[in-house]
Amino acid sequence: MLQTTGHPTVVIVGRPNVGKSTLFNAILGQRKSITGDEPGITRDRIVGVAQHRRRRFTLIDTGGIIPDDADLIPSQILKQARVALEDAAQIIFLIDGRTEITAADRDLARMLRRLGKPVVVVVNKIDSPKNELLISEFYSLGFDRVMAVSAEHKLGIHELLDEVTGGFTAAEPQPEAEAEEKARPIRVAIIGRPNVGKSTLLNAMVGEERAIVSPIAGTTRDSVDESLTVDGREYVFVDTAGIRRKGKTRLMAEKLSVVMARRHIRMAHVALLVLDATEGPVGSDATIGGYAHEEGRALVICVNKWDLLDDRKRKEYEEAIRDQFKFLDYAPIVFLSAQEKRGLKALFRHIAKCWESFNRRVTTGELNRFVEQLKLERDRRIFFITQPSIRPPTFVLFMDRAEPLHFSTERQIMNRLRKHFGFDGTPLVIKVKSRRG
Repeated sequence: MLQTTGHPTVVIVGRPNVGKSTLFNAILGQRKSITGDEPGITRDRIVGVAQHRRRRFTLIDTGGIIPDDADLIPSQILKQARVALEDAAQIIFLIDGRTEITAADRDLARMLRRLGKPVVVVVNKIDSPKNELLISEFYSLGFDRVMAVSAEHKLGIHELLDEVTGGFTAAEPQPEAEAEEKARPIRVAIIGRPNVGKSTLLNAMVGEERAIVSPIAGTTRDSVDESLTVDGREYVFVDTAGIRRKGKTRLMAEKLSVVMARRHIRMAHVALLVLDATEGPVGSDATIGGYAHEEGRALVICVNKWDLLDDRKRKEYEEAIRDQFKFLDYAPIVFLSAQEKRGLKALFRHIAKCWESFNRRVTTGELNRFVEQLKLERDRRIFFITQPSIRPPTFVLFMDRAEPLHFSTERQIMNRLRKHFGFDGTPLVIKVKSRRG
């Protein structure tokens, strides 16, 4: 018999090896389900209690379900899953986003529709914003709610829990829980080429020799984490290894450090792109900034070693950066000297502002009033706009047809959204769907 806790129940279902146990562990915050590459590792249902925005719920991880499989173990798995599904308040139907929809997925979708329970189709293994475009085909399973996550990298989990627990009752705020929610740290990745002053900047911000500093390029190989509280807000800074071009990365340790640096960009909320003022913006800087942009991270451009240049050249230098990094036109520019500890207050202000933009959500009503003011190409029309997710802010435009927008039209909409709602320092994602679709 299913052990209940008095909380609403959320059940994760899906065919074998789509990442159910990895998602279960990511939501629960601990390794309770065994995960691995072998299909069918989880056979019994596994139960845990989780909490999101003070809403407590029972989370159940079921074994991989193949509805019409007559084998003993799959049939027992299905029996265990049915017991859990009977009491489910919400069902997470997990799909592997890297494969096409299978017959087993469609059979399971039909079974879930017959239950009449609220179902969210969650497309797993979507670890890049550009891959989110692949999820549109999963609407064909017949459910209105489709979301993208990467359980392994813990991407999209917060937005998923917002959706799943939205109707659950929140517990009365306890002083400790309320403080914990407000104190969620901002993860900041310090990125850039070797020897531009990333470690010196980390030391300047935390006020101690936390990272090894040396004139030898590539001194930092392991990522260094450091927590810091400023004006009541906690930050976790990650000083990453200097990222070189692939052709200049020879040693295995350097190759691995670059891979880890890119991973830390993915895990961060805000990235600080550090430039060397004495060298000017170069192509490699743009490439590294592109990594943060592709991962959808908020970004601040930090011009370090500014004490070595004439301050009267600031405007000219800023124009050079904007010319070189046209795709990062949303990123604020901060001129500083890590060595002299100048410009740090302004840097913290920009980080906090980027964080707010990264998490900003606009109501559907406000967005549709905004759309009424837009004038697009004659042959395109927006019927409806909504914002399904944050980090980065993502907007879905329901239009007369699902063809991608022309680059200039997309840029126009992004610029108007930034100006109207204040999305400074964060990339925006725009998706187009057909109203008929």
